[in-house]
Amino acid sequence: MEPIILGAAYRKGGEYVMSSGKEVTILLIEDCPADVYLIREMLSERSNHVIIECADSLEKGLARIDAGEIDLVLLDLGLPDSQGITSVKKLSERYGHLPIIVFTGLSAEQVGIQAVQEGAQDYLIKGQTNGGLLIKAIRYAIERKQLENEKELLIRELQESLAKVKLLSGLLPICASCKKIRDDKGYWNQVETYLIEHSEATFTHGICPECAKKLYPEYYDQIFGEKNK
Repeated sequence: MEPIILGAAYRKGGEYVMSSGKEVTILLIEDCPADVYLIREMLSERSNHVIIECADSLEKGLARIDAGEIDLVLLDLGLPDSQGITSVKKLSERYGHLPIIVFTGLSAEQVGIQAVQEGAQDYLIKGQTNGGLLIKAIRYAIERKQLENEKELLIRELQESLAKVKLLSGLLPICASCKKIRDDKGYWNQVETYLIEHSEATFTHGICPECAKKLYPEYYDQIFGEKNK
């Protein structure tokens, strides 16, 4: 996922506003026209770098996310086709890479806390949110989700590396004569080829004294004679 930079959320006149940065596309899933208008006004007053798209049901919201180019979801917990935590679970399970901010009523603040536990990055209480707080929440939600995605990527890479190490710690079918190793597909490979493909090892080549004496007896004394004295 390409890093998203909104710029800094800084204080101006006691409130947070968004400085210059890359445009961010936000999907607002909200069925109340009045709330949609209010949120649009909050964001338009404080940032020129936010694009807002709207869906009035969870089903339409999911379809819009499937189309791509959404950076963050603002989610109302009271939708015509989905209520409460169910909406958060569906979004986080299907689009785990997207940051989610939920809106909840004052009487349902505990639901907002539960939404964060289920995968949302933050929650805001309707009637107690202004443009500054919304901008700040958006920026921090994106930053937290980026860090979470990077952490998950590193964990996956580590698990893949450990899997390779475990593979090499098992029994390797090796030819007793030529020392080639048989891979999972039944092909015989040079030992260095096999190890390069299944580990982080690299090779430099030389020749040991025993092999040098056997293969190049005429040069053995010249190469190893001084060392063996």
